[in-house]
Amino acid sequence: MISTEESLPLASPAVDPRRRRWLTVLLWVLIAPFAVWAAARVFGLERGYPTIQLIAFTPYVAVVSVVPLALAVLTKRIWPAVAAAVVAVAFAACILPRWVADTDAGGPAGPTLRVMTVNMLYGQADPGQIVRLVRDGAVDLLAVQEYTEEGRTALRAAGLEETLPDAVTYPRADAGGSAVYSRFPLADKGYRQLAGGFVQAHARVQVPGAQEVYVESAHPCAPMGRASDACWLADLAAQPAATPSGPVNLLMGDFNSSLDHKAFRRVLAKGYHDAADVAGAGLSPSWPYDNRWYFPSVTLDHILADERVGVRKVVLHRVAGSDHRAVFAELVLPKAVG
Repeated sequence: MISTEESLPLASPAVDPRRRRWLTVLLWVLIAPFAVWAAARVFGLERGYPTIQLIAFTPYVAVVSVVPLALAVLTKRIWPAVAAAVVAVAFAACILPRWVADTDAGGPAGPTLRVMTVNMLYGQADPGQIVRLVRDGAVDLLAVQEYTEEGRTALRAAGLEETLPDAVTYPRADAGGSAVYSRFPLADKGYRQLAGGFVQAHARVQVPGAQEVYVESAHPCAPMGRASDACWLADLAAQPAATPSGPVNLLMGDFNSSLDHKAFRRVLAKGYHDAADVAGAGLSPSWPYDNRWYFPSVTLDHILADERVGVRKVVLHRVAGSDHRAVFAELVLPKAVG
């Protein structure tokens, strides 16, 4: 005979309502900072120190934002899961396109122009390596920042002027120096004086078979705190607009800003696209690349071309003696008219 006690099913253990409530609260607490960060990135809400500096690390935050989403799904918290999913989608919309090359990245058929930009870190970057990169990549235009008299002398001794014989150079003793070296003759050589104290060398160059090119070595001041944030904003605002009916514009250099900065996106809105973004290399970091292994690297160096220019590829190279990687791009220029 089976006893009544043995025939009864085992009761499920009761879940403590307080434990469920606290777990839900914890999830909302985890989601909140990611939601605030995503809103700041999507709507360009970074304002002053330290949000300007922090927003550059958005790609890393985007990756971590899937953690509260996973926890909400695993614990079957519907509304926290919905909120976390919205946040993750917002980050993905900002970040993932940089991984995918544009379908028309190559642009219309035209002359090829190979360009490179490098920050020499007060002229200390290895000149021999820079010259090798120029020669190996058949570089036609080289933009240099943090260009000093010592850097100019070292590049000349390494043979740069044998490959890129024309140049517009403005060395400075600090980080404000700038230069452009060219395989083709340069015209209208000059510089732009920025509010932060840096100069930007610029010139016009005629590439055979292409429309005239205007090139500028860009280097806004760095947003290192409250005192320098204003000059950073002013320097980015001073970057020249593209001229759709005039020369093909190229801005190449250390912009001290990433695609996640609203002020940098305003520069793009002047008629440019970011070569790395077009080529699907927009998440390739460029700074810092020195002994600061513990510091998350971000993308501060860019080659901006006006929207008539195609992009075949973008490659970043580490350069000994510099804390920035050099950025190389193979561009396709529109054909000369007539």
